[in-house]
Amino acid sequence: MIELLSDSRCVGCDLCVEVCPTRVFDAVAGGKPVIARQGDCQTCFMCELYCPTDALYVAPQAETAEMPAEAGLVARDLLGSYRRSIGWSGGARDRRLGDSSYIILDRYFSDTL
Repeated sequence: MIELLSDSRCVGCDLCVEVCPTRVFDAVAGGKPVIARQGDCQTCFMCELYCPTDALYVAPQAETAEMPAEAGLVARDLLGSYRRSIGWSGGARDRRLGDSSYIILDRYFSDTL
């Protein structure tokens, strides 16, 4: 379940809003998105995966709707951990380009934006 949207890291690009299949986030005109429907999160990790600034944290086995403290997630190096584990961060764009889901969504957004 989506547990955190870091206000200090978020740049307001709205990629999380765009890639979320269950529309958990709401875009805010001139601002940063908000987690509007946390209970609808399907723990697909798409938002965390596409976030370019590691501003999101999806807990793989969350049982409560209580947001964890950002400082604790940072101390445990959990922000961006999913992207790193599959090779989508730290200059690994080449691996992204070989990922079918990235290619499909990239084409979709290129055609609709």
